[in-house]
Amino acid sequence: MSKYNNIIRRFKGKRLLVIGDVVLDQYIKGSVSRISPEAPVPVVLQEESFFTPGGAANVANNLASLGTNVTLVGKIGDDIEGSILKRELVKRHIHANGLFIDRNMDTIFKTRIIAQHQQIVRLDREKKTGEKGLDLIKEGKILPFVRRHMKKFEAIIISDYGKGIIDSRLLAQVHELALRYKLPVVVDPKLEDLREYGQATCITPNKKEAETALKNISEETRKAFGIRSTKLETQEDIETNGRGLLNFLGIESLLITLGEQGMYLFEHNKKPFPIPTMARQVFDVSGAGDTVISVFALSLAAGANKLQAAEIANYAAGIVVGKMGAVAVELPELKKACHSLKVN
Repeated sequence: MSKYNNIIRRFKGKRLLVIGDVVLDQYIKGSVSRISPEAPVPVVLQEESFFTPGGAANVANNLASLGTNVTLVGKIGDDIEGSILKRELVKRHIHANGLFIDRNMDTIFKTRIIAQHQQIVRLDREKKTGEKGLDLIKEGKILPFVRRHMKKFEAIIISDYGKGIIDSRLLAQVHELALRYKLPVVVDPKLEDLREYGQATCITPNKKEAETALKNISEETRKAFGIRSTKLETQEDIETNGRGLLNFLGIESLLITLGEQGMYLFEHNKKPFPIPTMARQVFDVSGAGDTVISVFALSLAAGANKLQAAEIANYAAGIVVGKMGAVAVELPELKKACHSLKVN
């Protein structure tokens, strides 16, 4: 029996809130047998096409597939893609009453064309709202919704894809409410200055994002916090600079994802903890960060400490990178993956 079996057993019915930039993903799969006579590009014979939730909606999808009662907050356009996204969310039992229509934008839409398990091209469609219009959506709809419903949740995830939903005012409101109700707040960042995310329980940057954050600290301040460089290449780099970044941010914990190198968890007054990757094969890293933050936050809500939550999230990430596309991890396969974590 997995030593985390009791934590995973408590996933079902946990109430989580996901706030962030939502995306509709489309996958077109087919085969290639020739090159186009019109241009030196492959001709894909389409065999399958389907839609899935992307961005923050993929975080919510991961939570729903693990039995969580999840509410998604964000915005979509008044278009067919927005309707399709809401349909896909309802199909997956994700509460979309916090998803508001912005008539001045298009729903963010990404199409991936895949042949022989290889992504050939990705097409993005995105029309951003002006700052004034976005502020009206947040002030008039999103913030009132969050304030009204916050007390019923057990953890909050901020999924920032840099599309405008996440800003300092929203973050301040979320942190204030989370402090009032004693809720963990976990952030998947996009901003270069991680201090802008405030007093989060944990921030989960990937290697590039963490290195960018280090570069945005002045050299004098880096020295004061024992940060030796802006790189995370060697184990010494990771442990020294990661610890310094945690102290600089002043947050409870920092979970840096490092691709094939796994993850590193940093907590105050504890040694940096390396978590080796559990991926047996890597087909596609799309959505791995969404899986990490969803399972980490859900594990905290289910009573795990941060190290336990990180290890379970690491196993979940190892599952999804072995599949094509941004897919959600399923409860039975997570239980099976964690089976090797025996009780000591």
